[in-house]
Amino acid sequence: MPRTVLVVGVTGIAGYNTAQAMSAAGWRVLGLSRSHRYDIPGVEQVRGDVLDPESLDRALQGREFSHVVFTTWSRQETEAENRRVNSAMLANLLAAAGRASTLEHVALVTGLKHYLGPFDAYGEAPADTPFRESQGRLPVENFYYDQEDVLFAEAERQGFSWSVHRPHTLIGYALGNVMNMGVTLAVYGALCRATGDPFVFPGSPEQLNGITDLTDARLLGRHVLWSSTEPRARNQAFNTVNGEVFRWRQLWPQVAEALGVPAGEYPGHPTPLEGRMDHADEVWAGLVEAYDLAPYKASELASWWHTDADLGREMETFADMTKSRSLGFLDHQSTIESFTDLFAQLRDARIIPPLD
Repeated sequence: MPRTVLVVGVTGIAGYNTAQAMSAAGWRVLGLSRSHRYDIPGVEQVRGDVLDPESLDRALQGREFSHVVFTTWSRQETEAENRRVNSAMLANLLAAAGRASTLEHVALVTGLKHYLGPFDAYGEAPADTPFRESQGRLPVENFYYDQEDVLFAEAERQGFSWSVHRPHTLIGYALGNVMNMGVTLAVYGALCRATGDPFVFPGSPEQLNGITDLTDARLLGRHVLWSSTEPRARNQAFNTVNGEVFRWRQLWPQVAEALGVPAGEYPGHPTPLEGRMDHADEVWAGLVEAYDLAPYKASELASWWHTDADLGREMETFADMTKSRSLGFLDHQSTIESFTDLFAQLRDARIIPPLD
């Protein structure tokens, strides 16, 4: 009988790709989300709101599962509100899961803001690079820390093991996701092809020229799968990145080529996408009609503000994978192939136009 995992936030980029990895490995996958946004192969979707304990009890009643992967979050106006809301989301889910089943392991997906600080104090006193799991918490409010504390307390109370995964910017398939740089750049490139506007790197000189890394969402899924069954990974926090570093000045022309658009000349300063993309929905509607694309708006696919935040950083950002390697996780991922594979998948699904 296959093991069963509950993936919370299954329509998001982390949840979708983790569900795919675990389904491919033979797991029965239950996918929890507030709405049935689209069908996900190999996933039994259930509806529930992590801020509504009663809806969680209804969603999970009669369902047995041994593992949970928690991938969702909700951005609030202040970090104080982020702490309150996001810790409550996890606490509600773990309490309801404990009432429905006996849990063996819970994986929590957070991110590198563990080392960089929250949006309210982003990059004001970041940890030194490369980020390592042994580095302590920053002396600032951060809802990631509250989520970890909830996880640790529930693990002690219910008797399950845990793992925490800290990916960098995720590249992978998911639609309508607030944190999806890969889809955002795909839409940006298609718009530039249509309008003739230059495909210019929109971020800071520090990000263009500095060392950085990314996380393929498929690798995150495989990392979570590994930590869910590897005894040495129990009760551990892990960085989750591709395993190679790069500079955007090297990668940007390759991304441009993969999108069939020339790379524009960098003007020496940031040119944020938000504000420059006011015309995007109008132009995209023409592309949808011309190429018989799926009927999405550009604003439903692209997250201009989040990509601006990622590419506009003024500090170096990359993480170390030695801890995972030393415990047996040897997986790695070519970063340009993270993009090219995603672009091909988006074309196959008729989300972005073909290159022909």
